[in-house]
Amino acid sequence: MRVVAICSVVAMICMFGYLVVESKMLSYMSSDPEVCITCHTMNTHYATWQHSSHRERATCVDCHLPRDSFVNKYLAKARDGYNHSVAMTFKTYGYNLRITDDAATRIQDNCISCHEGIVSQMLDNAKLYTKTDSHVQMGRRCWECHREVPHGVTRNLTTTQANLVLD
Repeated sequence: MRVVAICSVVAMICMFGYLVVESKMLSYMSSDPEVCITCHTMNTHYATWQHSSHRERATCVDCHLPRDSFVNKYLAKARDGYNHSVAMTFKTYGYNLRITDDAATRIQDNCISCHEGIVSQMLDNAKLYTKTDSHVQMGRRCWECHREVPHGVTRNLTTTQANLVLD
């Protein structure tokens, strides 16, 4: 009985090790943008990011994950990874990706964090004009004006790199 239990435990450990190696699980702990295109259909987003102004300054995780703490970053990474794997496995994502409210908040916070100087100047300027001009709107998401940054205009997962027009 004891031998069967020990063999079962050893078999489970070996199977887990095999899954870790074959799925490249440890690579998902990195910040390498190429990891994002290994298991799901992010090729279009990766290709457009490669041709953007953000390529030299920000990776996927810099924009899409919390930067306030190591714990929050990896909790969000685990939660998003799980949700992505479920969506990709069961094909529930559709052709156009939709950002969650949580992810939108993270991206907005990261945009403001990186561009803090510009944002504070915009807020100062807006205060000058809100007294006389009521059409100045505050509280918008960065991508409402900067729609093409950093992924261009393409949002459909059926787009391939061959039919992207990149300069």
